[in-house]
Amino acid sequence: MQKLSNLFGFWHRNPVSFITALVVVAADQLSKLLIRSYLGVGQSVPETGFFRLTRSHNTGVAFGLFPDLPGLWTAFAIVGICLLLFLIIFLHGRVHLLSNTPGKLAMGLILGGTVGNLIDRLRVGHVTDFIDIGIWPNFNVADSSVVVGALLLAFLLIKER
Repeated sequence: MQKLSNLFGFWHRNPVSFITALVVVAADQLSKLLIRSYLGVGQSVPETGFFRLTRSHNTGVAFGLFPDLPGLWTAFAIVGICLLLFLIIFLHGRVHLLSNTPGKLAMGLILGGTVGNLIDRLRVGHVTDFIDIGIWPNFNVADSSVVVGALLLAFLLIKER
């Protein structure tokens, strides 16, 4: 019982990762709800231009790679979330990078983005993408969060060395 109490106590002492993740999940799911409500698949606003909102579905991983393995990506996301939670909860005091605010923020961004896309995969069987910039593949808030979190983590690792 004491271990369970310590686990829940962690959430109150170190909220940065979890609040960040919750904000990312909320922003991601709200933006996808709005896109699904107002745009049909393939529809863009504006119709032309470098930056558009274009609704698309992605059953693969980043940039639509490997679309024929959606079950594998769902399982991979679940394992990734468990690993992130383990790192955030149990290693935060032992790994310097996870003990400072930028490190906690990076982990929260990655966790929130992973959870946001997993919700789509479980709920509708694909990820809704809609941010359309030039020749870059469509992406969403969760994708952006994972990329920014990973870049921040990489920067912190490089800086620490």
